Amino acid sequence: MSDVNMESLLRMYDTPFYLLDSAKLHFRIDFLRTHLPDEVVLCYAVKANSFIVKELAGMVERFEICSPGECTICQSLGIPPEKFVISGVHKDSAQIKQLVADGIKNNAPIGRYTVESTAQLSLLRETAQSLHTTIPVLLRLSSQNQFGLDETTIQEIISKRHSDPWLSICGIQYFSGTQKTSLKRLQREICRLDTFLESLKEQFGYQAEELEFGPGLPVSYFQGDQFEEEWFLQTFSDLLSEMRFQGKKILELGRSIAADCGQYFTKVVDLKRNDQVSYAIVDGGIHQITYFGQSMAMKQPMIHLYSTHPTEEIEAVNICGSLCTSNDILVKQMPLPKLHIGDVLMFEKAGAYCMTEGISLFLSRDLPKVILAKEDGTHFILRAPIETQQFNKPIYKKGE
Repeated sequence: MSDVNMESLLRMYDTPFYLLDSAKLHFRIDFLRTHLPDEVVLCYAVKANSFIVKELAGMVERFEICSPGECTICQSLGIPPEKFVISGVHKDSAQIKQLVADGIKNNAPIGRYTVESTAQLSLLRETAQSLHTTIPVLLRLSSQNQFGLDETTIQEIISKRHSDPWLSICGIQYFSGTQKTSLKRLQREICRLDTFLESLKEQFGYQAEELEFGPGLPVSYFQGDQFEEEWFLQTFSDLLSEMRFQGKKILELGRSIAADCGQYFTKVVDLKRNDQVSYAIVDGGIHQITYFGQSMAMKQPMIHLYSTHPTEEIEAVNICGSLCTSNDILVKQMPLPKLHIGDVLMFEKAGAYCMTEGISLFLSRDLPKVILAKEDGTHFILRAPIETQQFNKPIYKKGE
């Protein structure tokens, strides 16, 4: 949005709030399509930001869903069930049974279910058998943590697949982390996947139809980050194209899709100077913007200042939130034009995880509103502010 539109927005809505820009989201998808191999399928990880699911409905082929709540959100937005990948380390048995039953009833089955353990395999098999249907599954290969199955377990499952008429094993899923800037690491992972898929073919005659791979593509959050994304994606694409595996390749992306489209706005509500250090207190805080992780206060993010007192005087300031904890530091020693109470700070690249991963209930402060800006310049509220004291308030029955 232009500065003129932004100033209008700031007059209309009180801070703090998130702004999601659909034009930036569409541009990002086009960018990824242009810089990845043509045959690659995009799967959006809903956990990154559930507020943009509807905007992505016609732009990605799949949605990775990791909880009953995320599933309900996607259903309510009219996302076709065949685009669902029901994932997650914990699957609720009642929900799984209901999803399979609804798929039969409506002739609209879920696209894929992932298998994270032998217990999940049994749950899916028993559900399919009880409803006399076949369930399409992806076996998640572990990256040596609590997620997924190890190679030996997957090999055992594949070896017995012919005696299991209730499950259709479509392929392998693999995800090993986020913010991976090392192409050597991605190369090792791709090589491991390629070798493993080839071994399943050689040992058990199993040809996987598809590979869903979460590469954890990085996002540059800080000023001075040295990251040439076009070169990075080209090299990564070459690695994918060189694989011996020629089945369908699905890239599961969350942060890489969502980060650019979001901005977080917070207002300066107090200014002070303690022991020769300048502080700006804002009405937001670390409970609402978390993408900087542990290094948030140690690096300088991309921030824009909207002020009614323009000045060329620059001052280094610690930006702190409204939580009563010394940890609530958004940025340390950020050089900005001299701040005034009422100035608004806009943090870039707040589209991924900020709305869902923060310590939102801490101190019982309201959840911020979420606003969507359309490409035609219009905007509207996707979520009004929510009072959180209702979630922190104990309830006693009479006489207790």
